[in-house]
Amino acid sequence: MPTVLIIDDNAAVAIALDVLFSLHEINSLHAASPEEGLALLQGQAIDLVIQDMNFTADTTSGEEGVTLFHAIRARHPDLPVILLTAWTQLDAAVDLIKSGAADYLAKPWDDRRLIASVQNLLELGQANQALRSRLVQEQRQRHALETSFDLRGMVWQDPVTERVVHLACQVARADVSVLISGPHGSGKERIAAIVQANSAVRDGPFVVLNCGAVPVDLIEAELFGAEAGAYTGSTRARDGKFDAADGGTLFLDEIGNLPLAGQMKLLRVLETGRFERLGSNRERQVQVRVISASNADLPAMIRAGTFREDLFYRLNVIELRLPPLAERQSDILVLARHFLGAGKSLDAQAQATLMAYGWPGNVRELKNVMQRASLLTPGPVIHAEELGLPLLRARADGDAAVAEPDRASVIAALTRAQGVVTQAAQELGLSRQALYRRMERLGIDRA
Repeated sequence: MPTVLIIDDNAAVAIALDVLFSLHEINSLHAASPEEGLALLQGQAIDLVIQDMNFTADTTSGEEGVTLFHAIRARHPDLPVILLTAWTQLDAAVDLIKSGAADYLAKPWDDRRLIASVQNLLELGQANQALRSRLVQEQRQRHALETSFDLRGMVWQDPVTERVVHLACQVARADVSVLISGPHGSGKERIAAIVQANSAVRDGPFVVLNCGAVPVDLIEAELFGAEAGAYTGSTRARDGKFDAADGGTLFLDEIGNLPLAGQMKLLRVLETGRFERLGSNRERQVQVRVISASNADLPAMIRAGTFREDLFYRLNVIELRLPPLAERQSDILVLARHFLGAGKSLDAQAQATLMAYGWPGNVRELKNVMQRASLLTPGPVIHAEELGLPLLRARADGDAAVAEPDRASVIAALTRAQGVVTQAAQELGLSRQALYRRMERLGIDRA
């Protein structure tokens, strides 16, 4: 049951609020002075504070309430505080709202409005606590990964990415083929490098071939090598990628571009470890682990007859699916800061712009945007207009030049801020109250 602390020198006020809260399954504690209230906060688990603005007889300035509020804020920066005010302290209450107070109500208060405000704030507090708990769990999992595996400098924050990294580490030691699926520029090669770095052949070579970057008539020579005169312009024998990767790992990116003839030869190598160079009848034996990747819909290519079904199942013993960057919202800012490096930072509007953009080019596009902005921005702070991305429109509700963040953006900001609403609001370029309003509107999971 949530607990509300009432700090008011009027016992009748405390009794009335206690009765009201008990009808809504809310526990309440009462402190008759600021000193007693601060002491209770020190020793009790409090979810919300309702405080008066005056505590000394014949005092109406509200200065005592201001002092108390700032004392609570200093000790408990994310604890919601509702102010109970007389009309003479309205200006002071408005100033405190700007400083982070959750709400203010005039005496005598409206029971329905008070209960609605208290319940909303308590639910938001529970959501923040759930976010903090999840963050702690994610930090533990990440620490376990970082201490147990070589992650090849992988940078991430999103739980979706972490699941892919964790699975890559799990399957690395197994002698099975791995297929990494995902769009262009999403980071498939980095995942392949993690598999290699934690495999039984981690001390062997790690050879990369982008099947989409090699002309179709040369790709077999690239893979298997060729004897002199095997094709036009071939004047001497050459080793292929399988020769170079012997004893290690061969990463075949964009495997969907491999022609059918090459697919047949690749299947034989995967099954037997044996192949012939172009123009040769002598078989060669290698021991190579193959990791493949594709942005294409390989099952659709199988149905169209452009990709061998038997090869697909041979490559796809384990599939690691890396989603597009737009589906890994929590990765965006941490990657942006990583690409910027030391000495440069992003203002709130630039961060909001990055979060709102669709990133069709994924991580590769983000890297290019940040490098360009860093080079072209003379000062230490990068602003939204210096990113070269579509700028966000100003909103009509008073939050000028700030994007309406979607649900994923709000949850991601709260996660990065470890549940501290003030910090998350600053990152999103919103006031604390504006973020509270958006969280309520977006229906963030409070479980």
